Amino acid sequence: MWSQRVYAWIASRVGSVAGFLQQVLIVVGAVVAYFGVRGLTEGDADTAVRNARRVVAVERALGLHWEGRLQESVLGLPFAGTFFNWVYVYGHWPLITVVLCWLAIRHRQVFLRLRNAMLLSGGIGIFVFAALPVAPPRLAGLGLVDTVTERSNAYRVLQPPAFTNQYAALPSLHAGWNLVISVAVILATRRLWLRVLAVAVTLSMDAAVVLTANHYLLDVVAGLALAGGAWLLVGHWQHGTRGPMALATRPARGAR
Repeated sequence: MWSQRVYAWIASRVGSVAGFLQQVLIVVGAVVAYFGVRGLTEGDADTAVRNARRVVAVERALGLHWEGRLQESVLGLPFAGTFFNWVYVYGHWPLITVVLCWLAIRHRQVFLRLRNAMLLSGGIGIFVFAALPVAPPRLAGLGLVDTVTERSNAYRVLQPPAFTNQYAALPSLHAGWNLVISVAVILATRRLWLRVLAVAVTLSMDAAVVLTANHYLLDVVAGLALAGGAWLLVGHWQHGTRGPMALATRPARGAR
């Protein structure tokens, strides 16, 4: 009896590790494909700048062309600039990695929803980047400062230039993916401090992508809409399956 229990425990642990590694391979494969395709579909500079001017024209028509004034308000505050650089660099891929691993181990249903929402929005994003290259504010001749490149080297380590599409401003998946990461954390835990931190992380990234001159305000809106829409669509589909992929509508009892 004792040996059977030990065998069952070992088998369950092996199965859990194998399942976790399978999800790691899926996500890593998707990330490699995302960066590889994104780099190969980089548009030409002239087209990207023209499209950027169209984005600016739309913002002006809507009264939303605030990027210059917003960045100017923080450039004179060294700590603020450093803070938003850190948010932009370390608050995206490192955060995504930690949250995905935690959810894959502790909250599988939320993980599956998050993974699928990111895959869906990332696929749509790649198509948009290829069809509509847009130069970010830092490359559009608007007089804004590329604070991340000028004041931080870590970003080029985390995201090598060879795999970076400089003209993938619209939509902002930095903002969009941080939104669904935060929603997933809120869904997976009852701890108030974690939920407050998740909201703070998303709002900080929304500000950081604009203040570092990497995205326009419209990019942020588009990124939030794309990733948020993918989250809702995947959730609707999972809820409809009512099977192993069924949507977790609340944290499991005892969830942390």
